[in-house]
Amino acid sequence: MIPAGHNAPERKPGPPLRALLLAAGLGTRLRPITLHTPKCLVTVAGEPLLGRWLQMLDIAGCEAVLINTHYLADQVEAYLRKRPTSSMVVQTVHEPELLGTAGTLLANREFFSGATGLLIHADNAMAGDLNQFLAAHQGRSAGCDLTMLTFRTDQPRSCGIVVTDDQGVVTAFHEKVADPPGTCANGALYAFDPAFVDRLTAMSSQPSDFSTEVIPALMGRIQTWHTELPYLDIGTPAALAAAQHLLPAVP
Repeated sequence: MIPAGHNAPERKPGPPLRALLLAAGLGTRLRPITLHTPKCLVTVAGEPLLGRWLQMLDIAGCEAVLINTHYLADQVEAYLRKRPTSSMVVQTVHEPELLGTAGTLLANREFFSGATGLLIHADNAMAGDLNQFLAAHQGRSAGCDLTMLTFRTDQPRSCGIVVTDDQGVVTAFHEKVADPPGTCANGALYAFDPAFVDRLTAMSSQPSDFSTEVIPALMGRIQTWHTELPYLDIGTPAALAAAQHLLPAVP
């Protein structure tokens, strides 16, 4: 895998950057917190998760962000109306019925026309710099359509575990299995270019889920970039409590 390091390259000028932030989940494992607050607006280190990602994307030079909504969508819209304006355009798309990670991307494929894309789960949180991840995507191995962030997990049975070759290209993927072969986990943060969207569109059966339908079909075509800095799925009260101590405030 390509690691984060002291000499990690900066992202070079290239196509505009656009991001899809998945923010429609029900957050059932975080109840009772999420009975009245959407998961993407749960606060970590003084900032809602959604706000953390928007700030990081703004710093990375993102041109436009699309946020899908579903559960307690009115609260997400209200939060965005109060957010300070910037040159980054932020839009929402409401899903009366959830489409799934890949389904949402495909339903909004035109949003990524001519751009480098990011697919981000807004209920995850990371420390570090998105520009290093984007630089790794620009320098990915030949033949790779997708770049995936990976991190080290202490709960491998609850994650998608990644096996890579010496170039950091995914050779095997084990989604939430009983005896996973390692602790290198999929962070469900992806970078891609229009050719990847074309590949998804051309699949004989249109996928709805990344982990179970897209990744297994792309063995040998996914570059990884590994971070040793904190990266957490804020899915449980314990994870939320850990995040308050491990993650810094976003500037």
